[in-house]
Amino acid sequence: MTDFAALKADISARMDKAADALKRDFASLRTGRASPALLDSIVVDAYGEQMRIDQLGSINVPEPRLLSISVWDKSMVKAIEKAITESNMGLNPSNDGTLIRLPIPPITEERRTELVKAAGKFTENARIAVRNLRREAMDSVKAWEKGKQISKDELERFEAEIQKITDSAVKTMDDALAHKETEIKQV
Repeated sequence: MTDFAALKADISARMDKAADALKRDFASLRTGRASPALLDSIVVDAYGEQMRIDQLGSINVPEPRLLSISVWDKSMVKAIEKAITESNMGLNPSNDGTLIRLPIPPITEERRTELVKAAGKFTENARIAVRNLRREAMDSVKAWEKGKQISKDELERFEAEIQKITDSAVKTMDDALAHKETEIKQV
């Protein structure tokens, strides 16, 4: 027996996760505005393991072009500064004991172009993930038809529904890319 509703729900949920992953990737792209998500990809050698900055202090945005990190353990300030400096994000931290300030410099036009390309690569990777999910689902329904569990008409209807879900997921990603490109290009 086939359960197309369960298959549909599964691929929809997995495609939504791919779109969410794309949004997280976009959050790590620096757009000239301060955002705590800029620091998500930076890990610090702390207490014998790799930790994210938000696990070592609280991150705030006091001004549009400034991030501040209130470090909970003073001994970690130098390690956090080192990790930020080595991240190649173009950020220069300064501290006054337990507070690290990160001024966000304006982005050059060349860097904006690089960021748009990076956003495009993130989007293409997400599209590939969605297409792979579509192929998985199509293979499943074709196997059902081959095993005489569904008719040829049902196969065509199921394939059309799967394609509709895929098109919707890709459109969501394309819209997110367009929004991110606008945000990056905004001076």
